[in-house]
Amino acid sequence: MNKETEKLIIESIESHQKMTNEFLVSGIEKVAEISHIIIKSLENNGTVYVCGNGGSAADAQHIASEFVGRFRRNRKALAAVALSTDTSILTSVANDYSFEDIFSRQVQALVEKGDILWAFSTSGTSANVIAAVKLAKEIGATVIGFTGKKNSELENISDICLCADSQLTAQSQEIHQLAYHIICDLVEKHFAND
Repeated sequence: MNKETEKLIIESIESHQKMTNEFLVSGIEKVAEISHIIIKSLENNGTVYVCGNGGSAADAQHIASEFVGRFRRNRKALAAVALSTDTSILTSVANDYSFEDIFSRQVQALVEKGDILWAFSTSGTSANVIAAVKLAKEIGATVIGFTGKKNSELENISDICLCADSQLTAQSQEIHQLAYHIICDLVEKHFAND
């Protein structure tokens, strides 16, 4: 391995360690509170809807699969839907209305008071995510935001927001994944013990 490659690898790992150390200080209470909010909604027959673009769309699908399937324990299936998975809805809404409407149309059709919209936007400004969040709040759903920029629009309009502040999207996503895995574990542990 050449020195340049080694340097890049070490810098990436050290940067990740810095982010996880910051998350250790600032994220524990948020993760616990988000877990509690999700548990209460699911106990009251709510559904967790998850949305995001690109890598965050993959995170949305990942979370939904952990709830409907399982994370580590056998337990009942938990109601969760990723709004990024139905290509017919995504493409028809984007074509007939606009890309900005791809999540809000689904929120309008599916989300009810007491449900959760878990919204991912590393920039905190994704127009389609913001539109979905605003509509979900009007309906009476609780909004959990995951972002990568402090004081973003998503952070400001969410009921609770976990911000993994970084100039690099990938670093924010690494912290988001760690956080949502812990949340999935806490929620699952609650329902596995019921």
